[in-house]
Amino acid sequence: MQFLNGAMRRVNLCPPDGTPILNCRTNSKFAFVECASVDMANKTLNLNGIPFLGASLRVSRPSKYAGPHVPSQTWQQLTGQPLPPGMIPVPENTGGNPEEKLHRELFVGNTTPEMTESMLKDFLGRALEQVGLTTMPGNPILACRVSGKFAFVELRSKEEAANALNLNNIPYLGAQLRVGRPSKYTGAETPHGNWEDILANIILIHFCLFFFRFMSGDLQLKNVGAQAAAPAAAAAAPAAAAAAPATQITTIVSLKQMLTAQDLEDDTEYNDILEDTRDECSSFGTLKNIVIPRTGPGATKIFLEYMSIEDAGRAIAGLAGRTFDGRKVEAVYFDPVKFANQDYSD
Repeated sequence: MQFLNGAMRRVNLCPPDGTPILNCRTNSKFAFVECASVDMANKTLNLNGIPFLGASLRVSRPSKYAGPHVPSQTWQQLTGQPLPPGMIPVPENTGGNPEEKLHRELFVGNTTPEMTESMLKDFLGRALEQVGLTTMPGNPILACRVSGKFAFVELRSKEEAANALNLNNIPYLGAQLRVGRPSKYTGAETPHGNWEDILANIILIHFCLFFFRFMSGDLQLKNVGAQAAAPAAAAAAPAAAAAAPATQITTIVSLKQMLTAQDLEDDTEYNDILEDTRDECSSFGTLKNIVIPRTGPGATKIFLEYMSIEDAGRAIAGLAGRTFDGRKVEAVYFDPVKFANQDYSD
C-alpha cells in the first residue's frame, strides 16, 4: 500500500501529501485495495504494469465490478519507461465488455476435487506456452474459477482463447479435461483440433527437422562398431541404431531438478518417492518402468519408460516447467539405447 501510494504521488496522480489508497487486503497471489474516492480508484488503474519486487503488477477492476469503463494507461505508457528486462508485460485494461470477455472465457469440464484454481491455471497456461499457442510471453490465463466438476478460465486475448480450444482432451491428474466454449457463447464456431492432434504435429515437426538436417549433411550419424573396411550398407543399420540426435523422439523421458541427493538417502522415503512418481506419471499414459538412480551420473534424475511416444510426449508437456521446492523441472526425451544399458549420463 505504501509503495502504490508513493508511486501515485510521484507521477502526480494525486496531491503530493495525498493518500489515495486507504486499505489493502492481500491473498497468496493477488490483493484488493480500497481507494479514498471513485476518482482515485479510476486514477489507480494507471498503475497497471508497475514493476514491484521483480514482477509487473496487474492492476484492474475486480470481477464483480459492474460500473462504466474508465479509460486508463499502463504504467509504461504513463511514464514512458520501458519494462525491465525479463519481466512479463500485463494486458491493458480494455473495459471488461461482457461480450468481449465471453470470447476470452472457456469452459473446462471433467475436473476432479483435487484440482484447485491455481493448479489448473498454471497447468493449462504452461501447456499453452510449451506448444506455442500463446501470442506473448507469460501465462495467458488471467483467472480460473472452479465449480464442482467443471471450471471456467479467462484468457488475456480472444486469439489465445481460440488457441486454447486445442487443449481439449489434455490429460491431467488421471482425468481428460474437456475444453470448450461456455454455453453462453454465441459467436462463430472456431475450428480447432484436440490435444492429441497438437502432440502429433509436434512429433511430425521434430521428425521433419531431423530429416532435413540429416539430408542437408548438418547431422551426421555415427558409425558405431563397424569396421572401416565394411561396406557402407552393412554399417548403416548399427550406425542409425546407435545414434541419438538431440531432437529424437523416444519413449523414454528424463526428469531433472525434481529431487536432491538428500531425498534419496532414506530407504523409506526413496520408496515413497518411487510410488508417488509412478502414480502421478501414469496419468499421462501406460508407464512400463520407472528408474531413479541413487548413485552415479544419473543420481537425482528420474527416468520414465512409456509404452508409446505419444504417452512420453504427454508426460513432457505435463511435467516440464513444474516447480518442486522452488526448482523448475526439466523434462526431455532420453536415448533408449543408453537407458537399456543403464547409462544415465547426459
